[in-house]
Amino acid sequence: MIIKTLVIIAFILILISLGSALFHLMNRSPEETSDKTLKALTFRIGLSVVLFILIFIAVATGLYEPEGLGAGMHMQKPD
Repeated sequence: MIIKTLVIIAFILILISLGSALFHLMNRSPEETSDKTLKALTFRIGLSVVLFILIFIAVATGLYEPEGLGAGMHMQKPD
């Protein structure tokens, strides 16, 4: 349950960072726009990488079991 909560929080932070980058991109002063946009997008990319690593570790250690259509496909053996 804690892994799902961390993933949801990370997704919300990624969306906030993306919105912040859009806000700074639409700003009128070009000097400040590029620096703040770059920082917001760099933070988003870093957070996305951390989220991917967290999900990979959680699945590899068994803390999180994948659900859905493709969850059991790798376990089926052909006859």
